[in-house]
Amino acid sequence: MNRQEMFIKSIYAGLMISIGGIVYLSVDDKIVGALLFSFGLLTIVTQEFYLYTGKIGFVKKVKELIDMLIIIIGNFIGTFIASIFAKAAHININTLELVNKKLDNEILHIFILSIFCGVMMYLAIDNFNKSKNIIFIILPVMIFILSGFEHSVANMFYFNFSGIYNLKSFCYLFVMLIGNGIGAKLFSLKPE
Repeated sequence: MNRQEMFIKSIYAGLMISIGGIVYLSVDDKIVGALLFSFGLLTIVTQEFYLYTGKIGFVKKVKELIDMLIIIIGNFIGTFIASIFAKAAHININTLELVNKKLDNEILHIFILSIFCGVMMYLAIDNFNKSKNIIFIILPVMIFILSGFEHSVANMFYFNFSGIYNLKSFCYLFVMLIGNGIGAKLFSLKPE
C-alpha cells in the first residue's frame, strides 16, 4: 500500500475512533458506552483502516516509524474533522470536563495509563488477527475505557472537540502516543 492510501485510511480511522468517543460520552451507562465504543475499532479492523494504536505494536523496522508518523497525522486530522462536524451538528457531549481531568493528572500517571492502553490495543488486534473472534476486540476496548487507560487517538478527538490547543495538551498527547507505543511493543516482543 502506498503512503497516500495509508494516510487516507488513517483519517478514516480517526473518524471511527471519534464516533466511538461520541457514543461513549452520549450514554449514561459507562458499560454500555464502552461496549458501543468498540464499534469504532471493529470497523477499523474490518475495513483495514490505519490506527496508530492498532499498528505500532507490529512495527518491525525503524523505517516503518515514518509510516507511524503519517498514521498519527492522519488520525489527528480524522479526529479534527469529526470534532468540526460534531460541533456543527450540535452534538451535546461534555469533553471539557474529561480533558481538564486528564490535564490535571500527573504526566507520569498519564504515561503509565497510556502503556496499559497500548497493551490492551496490541492484544485486541493480535488476538483478533489470530482468531477472527470479535470478542477479542470488544473486551480489550471495554477494559481500557472502564479502567481509565489513556488512548492517544480517542484523546485527540476529546481535545479537538474541547478546542484545547496549548503546549500542555500537545505534550500530554505526545506522552500518550509514546506510552501507547511502549505498551504495544512490550507485548509484541514476547517470546513466541
